[in-house]
Amino acid sequence: MITPLLITAVVGYVLGALPFGYWVAKAKGVNILEVGSRNLGATNVKRVLGSGFGNFVFGLDVAKGFLATAIPLLFALGGPRGSVGYDIGGVMGVSSAVLGHSFSCFIGFRGGKGVATVAGGLFVLMPLPCVVAAGAWMMTFFGFRYVSLASIVAALVIAVFPWFLSFGPIISGMAMLLGLLVVGRHHANIGRLISGTEHRWDRK
Repeated sequence: MITPLLITAVVGYVLGALPFGYWVAKAKGVNILEVGSRNLGATNVKRVLGSGFGNFVFGLDVAKGFLATAIPLLFALGGPRGSVGYDIGGVMGVSSAVLGHSFSCFIGFRGGKGVATVAGGLFVLMPLPCVVAAGAWMMTFFGFRYVSLASIVAALVIAVFPWFLSFGPIISGMAMLLGLLVVGRHHANIGRLISGTEHRWDRK
């Protein structure tokens, strides 16, 4: 079982490490790591290059998390559905993808906050909590117009909500850790929210 899980970890990391935000911006002559929030995530791409490019990057980041989680499960690399190995295989896939996204080997181990990649991977494992988290994101964003605050709220929902359902300790524990990781990656945003200097998306 060690070899399939190792393959899952390597493939998941490489998929997650693909810096789509950096590449898309670079194709437009922009180094996304030097402008805006200096983050390669979809939000900064949208802020710098516009909604079309930002949404495109968001979709790609979701897809790599989805694929990194679904591929090992599709080939039963951890074991049959419902087994402990199955849960571990899924956890390994999404965790490796988020690690790759946050610390990409392609750009000097820099990266994004992992919100979209977490969402893509967790949707494979726990679609209902992801739908609830998406709803919390939308309500928070349209209520306060802060992407960072909406992402933090959604991450906290992901960290807590699965424990109230029958996902088991492996997947629920992984969701909690990934949710807290996303919150931790927003530490600078939290500081700006407290000081009142965080970027706020104006209503149009």
